[in-house]
Amino acid sequence: MTLLQGAELSQAFDRGASAYDRLTAINPGYHRALRRSARRLALPDLGAGLRLLDLGCGTGSSTAALLRSYPRARITAVDASAGMLAQAAEKRWPSTVRFVHSPVEELSGTGEAGPYDAVFAAYLVRNAADPGAVLDAVHRMLRPGGRLAVHEYALSGRAVHRAVWSAVCGGVVLPLGAVSGGGTALYRHLWRSVLDFDTAGRFTERLARHGFAGARSSPMTRWQHGVVHTFTARRPGGEF
Repeated sequence: MTLLQGAELSQAFDRGASAYDRLTAINPGYHRALRRSARRLALPDLGAGLRLLDLGCGTGSSTAALLRSYPRARITAVDASAGMLAQAAEKRWPSTVRFVHSPVEELSGTGEAGPYDAVFAAYLVRNAADPGAVLDAVHRMLRPGGRLAVHEYALSGRAVHRAVWSAVCGGVVLPLGAVSGGGTALYRHLWRSVLDFDTAGRFTERLARHGFAGARSSPMTRWQHGVVHTFTARRPGGEF
């Protein structure tokens, strides 16, 4: 199948937004894994005085993970899907959290160019038509020494993990997506986009090619082991 991109993908997320939280709630460890990746940013002093950017925030699950780990930071959460942001807006947030409707590639035009002390991107880069352009934009928005954590479905490269992912999609994700009211296109995209995306090793190399220092991958546990990874890196330069 042809993967969804750009406005077509945003519209698919719009259609699936009302059921999205219910579907992710069925995924064992979904929110725990997001919190683990947020902690892997290893920001000091609960984020006091820091500006954080949450790219691809969706319905706010990644934003909540950041907020739990760094309650003293100011968080700007961004997504290209108005429907997903509408779901996020229905939840209660402190005044230190704000939401912006924009594709990451166009974010500078909204006045949100940074610099940011850290960027968190969950399930975003894989969905971009040009992942390299997204990483270049993130690099520009980070201050020197700023930290990046990418939380992503990126397979280990082992056949067993590819099989696990296809089994989960075929047995759980696609059937539930079909009855969720948002249609199957979004969830078929999810399945295929992971199979077609970089392996964990290749994505780590991609980060280095786009100017990030100290790039490394850390796996999740349980069924997500070898399927979901945290990638951490930083923009070279200053220090916290």
